[in-house]
Amino acid sequence: MKRLKIDILWITLITVLAILCFPANPLVLTGVLDTYFHPALFIIGWVVWAFGFALVLAPIIMFPRWGGVPKGKTFVHTTQLVDTGIYSVVRHPQYTGGVYSIFVTTLLWYPHWLFAVLGFIGTVATYFSIKEEDKLLVKKYGEDYVKYMQRVPGMNIFLGIIRANRRKSARQHEERIYADAENKK
Repeated sequence: MKRLKIDILWITLITVLAILCFPANPLVLTGVLDTYFHPALFIIGWVVWAFGFALVLAPIIMFPRWGGVPKGKTFVHTTQLVDTGIYSVVRHPQYTGGVYSIFVTTLLWYPHWLFAVLGFIGTVATYFSIKEEDKLLVKKYGEDYVKYMQRVPGMNIFLGIIRANRRKSARQHEERIYADAENKK
């Protein structure tokens, strides 16, 4: 029961923050907050929003194809660990995309200290939600998921890109060594 109350608290907190920081912002649209318009930030905000939204769609597209989702079920019924595509860069693209498309975009569109504070709180709450999700996924997928966690960061897309490129370079190097050894035979 205690676990359920904590889960409900986190879900409620993230939902409230997402509403308060939604790009079609109720605080700005109703005139409660007066923000400044910066065309360059607005354009960057659209790019960030599109990138974040693409990340949010990742499991909806990838899990049915590679996650062993039974026919007729939704993507949340994944039966296999997916660690390719965007999942080779970040473990939780949907959460990461939510941070970009809600908290970062809102701050870019409506530069105001309140959105910086709410976005920070929302990102921290999302981070803790990911930690809980990881615990559930370790129970579901076992040691494979533990190894995946060591290889791929939860939300840090920049670190994920660096690690993915290093893995690719290491594989290419191994393939060259193997090919050279085969050619010498």
